[in-house]
Order: sequence, then C-alpha cells, then structure tokens
Amino acid sequence: MQSVDWLAIAPPVVVAAMALIVLVTDLFLPERRKPLLGALTIAGLVAALALLVPLRDGDRSTFCLDEVATGPGSAGACSYTADHFALVIQALVLGGALLTALLSLGDTRKLPVGEFWFLLLSSASGAALLPAARDLATLVVALEVASLPAFALVGIKRGDRRSSEAALKFFLSSVVATAVMLLGVSFVYAATGTLHLTEIAARLDDVPGRLDTLAQAGVVLTLVGFAFKTAAAPFHFWVPDTYIGAPLPVAAYLSVVGKAVGFSGLILVTVIAFPAYADVWGPALAVLAALTMTIGNVAALRQNAGRARSAVRLLAWSSVAQAGYLLVPIASAAYSSDAHIGSTVAYALMYAVVNLGAFAVAALVARTSPGNRITDYRGLYATRPLAALAMAFFLLCLAGLPPGIIGLFAKVTVFSAAVDAGLGWLAVVMAVNVVIALYYYLQWTATLFRAPEAASEQAPAAAREETPAEAAVPAPTRHTAPASLTAAIAFTAVTGVVLSGAPQAVLRFAAVNLF
Repeated sequence: MQSVDWLAIAPPVVVAAMALIVLVTDLFLPERRKPLLGALTIAGLVAALALLVPLRDGDRSTFCLDEVATGPGSAGACSYTADHFALVIQALVLGGALLTALLSLGDTRKLPVGEFWFLLLSSASGAALLPAARDLATLVVALEVASLPAFALVGIKRGDRRSSEAALKFFLSSVVATAVMLLGVSFVYAATGTLHLTEIAARLDDVPGRLDTLAQAGVVLTLVGFAFKTAAAPFHFWVPDTYIGAPLPVAAYLSVVGKAVGFSGLILVTVIAFPAYADVWGPALAVLAALTMTIGNVAALRQNAGRARSAVRLLAWSSVAQAGYLLVPIASAAYSSDAHIGSTVAYALMYAVVNLGAFAVAALVARTSPGNRITDYRGLYATRPLAALAMAFFLLCLAGLPPGIIGLFAKVTVFSAAVDAGLGWLAVVMAVNVVIALYYYLQWTATLFRAPEAASEQAPAAAREETPAEAAVPAPTRHTAPASLTAAIAFTAVTGVVLSGAPQAVLRFAAVNLF
C-alpha cells in the first residue's frame, strides 16, 4: 500500500475540486447570484497558487513504482514529481488561468456562466498536472484533461457560427494530434516495456537492433503530436480561426496556458525520456523552430489593419512566431549539455505576462469596438492614455525593444542558447525574423498614438467583414471598464515593468536543468 504525498499533488487537486464545487453550486444558485461562481473560481486558483509556496524547495515525488526502495521524496521511477521545473510551470499556468478569470468576469454576460467557470477550472487542473507528470500515461491524460474542456470553451458562444466552426476545427486537429501521439507512445512502450520517463531514457540507451526502427518511429510520432499542441508549423493551421472564433479571454488562455502545456510536455519527453535519440529530435525541432517563426511572422506581416478582428488575428500569428522562438532552446538541448531548458521557461514567463496583457487591452477595446480591427486602436491614447501606454509596452516587449527590456532579455537568452549549441544558422534565422516582427509590432504601436480617425474616413461595414450585429453597434464611446479587467491590465503592466528593471530575476526563477 503506497502513501500519497497530498501536499505535492495539492495544486491540481484543489483546482479540480473547485471545478466540481462550481458545477454543483451552479445547480442551486438563482440567476442573480451567478457572479458568485466567478468569485469561487478566483478563490480556487489563488488557493492553488498559495499551495505552491510550501513546495518551493522542490523534489517531492509520489505514486512511485517502489516507494520502499526509492524512499520518500525520491525522484526515481515516479509518476508525479513536484520539482523546480514543475513548480515554475504550475505557477505560470495557474497565474495565466487566474488572469483569464479576471478578464472573463466582465465578459460572461452572454455565456452559460456555470459551464464556463467549470470548464476553465477543469482545463487548468489538467494544465497544472502535466508539468509534474513523469510517465507517458499521466502525461497524455493530463494533456487531454487540459485540452478537452478547451474545445467546449472555444465553442461556448451558443448560436455563433464562427465560434462553432472554430471549436470544430480545434477539436478535429487536436484529435488527430492525440491519435498520432498515442501511436508514438505505444511504439515507445513496445520498444522499452515501460512508461516512466526515466526508465525509458535508460532502456533507449540499449534498444535491441530489431526494435531500433520502432523506437525511432515512436519518438518521431510523439514529437508530431506535441507539435500540434504547441502550434508549431506546419501543424499550426488551427490557431488563427480558433482564436478569432473563441471568446477573447479563452483566446488569451489558449495563447498562454495552452502553449505552456504543450511546451512543458515537449520538454519532458525530449530531455528526460528521449536523450538517446537527440540526433533524431534535435534537427527536427531546429527545422520546426525556423519554419514556425518564419511562417508566423510573415503571416502577421500580411494582416490587413482594416479587416474585422485583425487585432486578434495578428496576435494569433504572433503567438505562432513566438512558438518558434520557444522551440530554439529545446532544439539546442540536443546539441549541447550546457544548453539549459531555463531559457525556454524564462521566455515562456515573459511571453505569458505581456501576451495576457495585450489580450486584456484587446478585450477593453472590444467592449466599444466589437470588430476589434487594428484601426480601432487609432487614437486610443487620446481616449484611454493608460491603456494605450500599457499596450505599447506589451507590443514593444513582444518585439524585444526598450523599454520592454524583459522581451529583449528573453530573446537574447534564446539567441545565446542557439549560438552555444553551434546552431549558427538557426540564430541567423531568428535574427531575421526578429527584424521582420519589428515592422508589424511598431506599426500597431504607432497606431495607438495617431489622431483619431474621422467618421467619414472609416470603411463601410461590408469592407470590414463585420456581421450585421457588429455593424449595428454605434460609434465607440468611452465606457467604464470592469474593475477586474482594469486589474488584469494593471497587474500585467506593472509585472512587465518590474521584470524589465530586473530581468535576471526571471532567469534565476526559471533556472531549471533536467539533464
């Protein structure tokens, strides 16, 4: 009989328990009391984040193969390990889910409230479980627990054709990715006879010759499955339509938490389970990184500022490009033992803060301009100067320009990882893509400070691809933003500024080495 380290598994368990509480509470609450569900959601996420503090020393394991032999707290063949890597990613995904909840408090008027909060918490519980998973079965289950509720969140706008189409496209692409991944996992299990990551690594070092091809196929298929989840090109096609069709807070959640889940899973299988096949996944990830950042930036560059929902579309393509940067240190880990995965984690932390902030400002603008075109941001400084300054800061961070020092610092660490690993060609591709991205980030930033557009200069609704409901919305006027939305913008902006003043703190916090 094994004992369970309940403190180690507390963060995902608390989130899952709160999801059930919200689901049951929704059955008994009258309509006017539904906002209480949002407060319960935020309380659950805050409690889960607080439970990370006692675990800050890391290296607590449970559900081990032989707890007597390995001893309590051992990092042996265990299914769940709360090490520093797991805690950092859990802090990222739970913090991202908390900010998503703040964005959603003022944006659930036309949504089924109880289902929305239940699905968000369910997805967050899977996302919090995944970075601590140390066997392939737990990894796949956690990935699907994080993904399945997200399908419903994307299509939760009932009666909205665009939302339904986005959910269907997201669902079909994810199902294919899962099927491919499960086939790869089955091949790896057939070749090694185990599902635990550390045991797989040991047995792949000495795979019988007749099983080597099977093992290589398993490694490749598993990577293809995670490439779908991380939106790496050419498996990125679901991203733009999914982000556009989903409610804005859900798009923000997918861009940060969904990406963190995919990349943490990719790191675990490559660095811990498949180091023996680094010559297979290293070049593959390097090519994927170059392809992903190039396709994402070129597509973002071609966006029409006057097209309906062009702001969200540009953020979607930007997230694809950022996925390419995140892949660089993982690919570098195959070539150099000095290439720390901390570079990817640090970049993910920076990206999470500023991208959630950009989506928060987009949600603010969408309250008065439902079309959410980039041209709708023209003159934002004249009407909402603080929001415009925050958005400009977020865009400059994503571009890697001062005063967004944290963005520049993150790109330099990723660039250094490629150079140190001898991937000079990949560093050159990254440098070219950073220059390409400057154009559309600076163009959007300049739009914020231009004089407001005269009503006579605005394009007709048909040219902007607006729906009749959007076209019927009167000219934008200033409205008071919900306190939760204002708090989300303020928190991300302040955090970005503080980290820009001490960027080395991010790298120290994200300093993980899984070798």
